[in-house]
Amino acid sequence: MTVDVIYDRREGFAASVYGGFLKALSYVFAGIVRLRYAMYRKRILRDAPLGCLVVVVGNLTVGGTGKTPIVEKFARSLSERGRKVAILSRGYKSKSDGMFTKFKRWLTHGEVPKPKVVSDGKNVLLDSEFAGDEPYMLARNLPGVVVVVDKNRVKAGHYAITEFGADTLILDDGFQYLPLRGQLQLLLVDKTNPFGNMNLLPRGILREPVSHLKRASYIFVTKSDGKKDAELERLIRTHNPTAEIIECAHKTTDLVAFSSGSTAGLDMLKGAKIACFSAIAAPDSFENFLSELGAEIIYKKRFLDHHRFDDQELDEFFENAKNKGAEFVVTTEKDAVRIRADYPAAIPFFYTKLEIEILDGVDDFESAVEKICFPKRAADSTHGNA
Repeated sequence: MTVDVIYDRREGFAASVYGGFLKALSYVFAGIVRLRYAMYRKRILRDAPLGCLVVVVGNLTVGGTGKTPIVEKFARSLSERGRKVAILSRGYKSKSDGMFTKFKRWLTHGEVPKPKVVSDGKNVLLDSEFAGDEPYMLARNLPGVVVVVDKNRVKAGHYAITEFGADTLILDDGFQYLPLRGQLQLLLVDKTNPFGNMNLLPRGILREPVSHLKRASYIFVTKSDGKKDAELERLIRTHNPTAEIIECAHKTTDLVAFSSGSTAGLDMLKGAKIACFSAIAAPDSFENFLSELGAEIIYKKRFLDHHRFDDQELDEFFENAKNKGAEFVVTTEKDAVRIRADYPAAIPFFYTKLEIEILDGVDDFESAVEKICFPKRAADSTHGNA
């Protein structure tokens, strides 16, 4: 019921009363958020500069705005330009020490554990269970880039600099992480549902007020169809008149075979009878994409976001898909990393591979990286071409 009320999908007396209760809690949450930001602004609480370029990628809302592909492409582009890049993540849903271990460490004044190194830039050292889905996926897709997980990302940043020589830190999902100072704040806004019902948690999906758009250096409008949304742009400009607005789309480029890693063209979806499953924040967009490419979805299943799949439920799903006549099964890359690598699927099994496509704001993604992270070089290039 809570999710339905948050997204205003339920009506009636009970929903209205419950919505009012959540609204009261959202006022409390808003007060805490504003107090926290004020304490950092007035230097009562202090952030920590780390002496290198820190790029923050985040959003104002809960739910999927498509951060991971943007983090991945930024990290790859910066690495290709000679930067020693480390991605810092909190490792949402990653496996951590139990309460007893933490209590014992506190009781005995034991040594604080080091940050978890998902990738040292050469090898992937942890699986998705211990690293978290997104950090593991980033580590697997980004050879040469260090990926470090710790809730204390100041500590993680120091570790990446001292142990791996990082000179550029990308703070994944870090817009609300104030202890680490970022020189560049890249804010993502989901064009299909920018700010929900404009309420803060728990009545809405906002982590902080819409007015905090003013903190962004650049605003990426994700999941765009390429058409201008004058109302959204006007709202953004009300709170941030100077940040460049960059419209982009998440473009699926390939289907990847789960067992072999070989790629297949998206045209294999046209006219195919398929089954699909996902455990992501926005399953509708994934399923609609498959249908738009001509696939007939004859069987599908949705799991809770970040659900970790076991063999028994996968066996049941694949058996049902096979019995209903599905030619193959498709899931998302984020879901695929939560399945053991040697899982023996009963019928062909693929996952979708996403990339970012810039639609408006700069010529392409490489120009965005150049302009954002190498402004002097980009300016020199522009003058040279004049």
